[in-house]
Amino acid sequence: MAALRTVSGNTAMISLFLLCVIAAAKSDEQVPLVAWASDGFALSPVDAPSAGHTVSVEELESHLNTALSTTPHNLLLFLQDKLSVDDFTLYGGVFGNKQDSVFQNLEAALLSSSSFWLPSVSSSATALVSTLLQNQIDAAPLYMNPDTLAQLRLNASLAALLVFRLPYSGGADMMSTKEVLSGNDEVIGQVLSIMKAQSVPYTAVFTALWPSRVLEEASPAVHSVWSRSLLQSRREQTTAPKPPLEFKEKGSTCILLWAEKLVVSQYRSGKWERHDLAPNTFGEGVEPNLSGSSCNETHSRLVLNYKDVLSYSSFKLIFVMNRRHYKVSARHWFTMDLVHLEYDGKNATFNGSRYIYAPSEYSYRCESVSSSRYPQLSPHSDKDNANDWQILFHDFQIQGFNVAGKDFSYASDCASFFTPGIWMGLLTSLLMVLVLTYGLHMIMQLRTMDRFDDPKGPAISVPQTE
Repeated sequence: MAALRTVSGNTAMISLFLLCVIAAAKSDEQVPLVAWASDGFALSPVDAPSAGHTVSVEELESHLNTALSTTPHNLLLFLQDKLSVDDFTLYGGVFGNKQDSVFQNLEAALLSSSSFWLPSVSSSATALVSTLLQNQIDAAPLYMNPDTLAQLRLNASLAALLVFRLPYSGGADMMSTKEVLSGNDEVIGQVLSIMKAQSVPYTAVFTALWPSRVLEEASPAVHSVWSRSLLQSRREQTTAPKPPLEFKEKGSTCILLWAEKLVVSQYRSGKWERHDLAPNTFGEGVEPNLSGSSCNETHSRLVLNYKDVLSYSSFKLIFVMNRRHYKVSARHWFTMDLVHLEYDGKNATFNGSRYIYAPSEYSYRCESVSSSRYPQLSPHSDKDNANDWQILFHDFQIQGFNVAGKDFSYASDCASFFTPGIWMGLLTSLLMVLVLTYGLHMIMQLRTMDRFDDPKGPAISVPQTE
C-alpha cells in the first residue's frame, strides 16, 4: 500500500483513506499528516515513498514544496497535540458506523477537494511543519482561534499562515478523547466555513506534534482487529530512557544535560538545512567529546564537539550558565546566559537569560526550547550570524550547579504556574465567595416582628367612609 495517496472527490476514495490506516505500521515516532486545497485548486502530484517508510524532515519539505506549488498561499495549519493513525480507526467510523465518526468535517473537506495523505511522518518533521510552511510563503505564523478569524478580513492576494492549536486530552474538563477529537473537528469545520464565507482560497494541513498511543487504550473489540503478536512486539521494542549526559570535574559530576532532540538549522541556498545532534550526544555506546567544558561554583560551560555537521568539519554547541545571588528573592539563581554555535571558525550567539533560569539547587526543564516559535533564545544582535540559524531542543533539561550524583534535582519547569485554567478557577471561586458573602449578609439583616395584635383586645376599626 502506498504511503502517499491522492484523494479524489468520491466516496470510495475517502473510505479507502480512512481504512488504509489499519495497515500502516505505527511506531513511537510516527505521526500522520493530511493536506488538502479549497475548491477549484488541485495539489501537484508527488512521488509516493515506499510502503512502511517514515517520512523525514527533508522528505516532508520536498513533498510540501511539490504539492503546494500550485495551491493558494493562504495556509491553514491545524496542529494537534497528539495524533496517530489508530485515532482514525477508533473514532473515524471506518467499520460502517459513519454517523459515529468524529471526523465528519474533515471527511467532507477531503471529499470535495484534492488532497494527499501521509500515514507515517517522523515526529521531528511534524514539529517543524510550521517552519516548513513559513518558508513556503515567507510569512510569520499567526496563532488564532475561529472567533479571532471571524473578526479578520483576509486578503486573498496576500500570503498568510494561520495556525490553530488543537488539544488531544480533556485535561481538567475530564472529557473523553472522542469528545475532544469531535470538538477539534468542529473547529476545523468553523474555520473552513469562515474561509468559504470570505471567498478566500486556502491550503490546509492537519497533523500533530507527537503520536498518541490509542491502540493500547482501545476496547477489547478493537484489540481483536490487531493481533496479539503485534502488540507484544511493540512492547518489546519499547526501550528504557537514555541516561543524561554528564560532565565531570575532578571526578565528580557538575553538569547534567538531556534532550530528546537537539536540532540545529541553517538557512542556505533558499532553504533550511537541519541536523539533529541528539543521536551523537545521548545513548549507550555514545561518548561525545566534551573538551573545553568547565564548571565551578559560579560559572558552568558545557561544550559539545561534533564533526561533519551540515558540511562543517568542526561544529560546537556551547551552553554558558552563571549562578548569581538576588537580594529580592534572598536566594541563588542560575541562568543560561548564552548558547553558542561555533562552526569552522565562525560564531553564532543566542541569548537565553531572559527565559531560561531556575533556582541554583534545581534543574531547568522545558518541553520545547526554540529560537523560532515562542522563542526562548534570541540572536545576540541584529548583525550576529545567529540570524541565519534556528535552534530547537525537545524535552530539554539541564543542571549546571549543585549536582548530586547522576540524577537531576527537582525540575523548575518553563510552563507558567498560573495557567489560563488556574486563573479561571481562581476567578470563579472568588465570584462564588462574593455571592455567598452577599447572601449571608442579607440573611443577617433579617429582623423579626417585635409587636403583634392582641386577639383579646378591641379590634382595629378602619372607617370606610369619610
